[in-house]
Amino acid sequence: MTDNITSVGGGSRPDTGVSALKGRTGAGAPAETRGKTTIADGVVAKIAGMATREVPGIHSLGAGLARAFGAMRERVPGGGGGVTRGVKVEVGERQAAVDLDVVVEYGVSIVDVAGAVRTNVISALERMTGLEVVEVNIAVDDVHLPDEEEEAERDEGRVR
Repeated sequence: MTDNITSVGGGSRPDTGVSALKGRTGAGAPAETRGKTTIADGVVAKIAGMATREVPGIHSLGAGLARAFGAMRERVPGGGGGVTRGVKVEVGERQAAVDLDVVVEYGVSIVDVAGAVRTNVISALERMTGLEVVEVNIAVDDVHLPDEEEEAERDEGRVR
């Protein structure tokens, strides 16, 4: 199948934030290539976020302040789950680039976890969107220590 991918995200065009995959048209073209499929940047970010969270050794996504605001937002009804927190994507005509802010678990090999994240994100995005992922940049913002959860539970557990 030879889809043409046209980006309308990240440029100065009015319909930013969406990638369009255009197929061949006409009676002689296969049915699966007739028409246009658009993929919003938010969809690409969600896929990248979910693929990152699937990797063992990843505790959470987002830099410190973003995690704090995200934790508050998750407690508010309708505040959202923060699947794209810590994920930034740039989508072009046929390619995408991903930037991730992650927190890893203490004791894991950061190099191995980063490699697994890159592999999982690239595989998921290319399989689900058809875009070529040119890079996945990972910023490790923190290391989660096992005793941090116990302290947080003690702080929250006073009155319920």
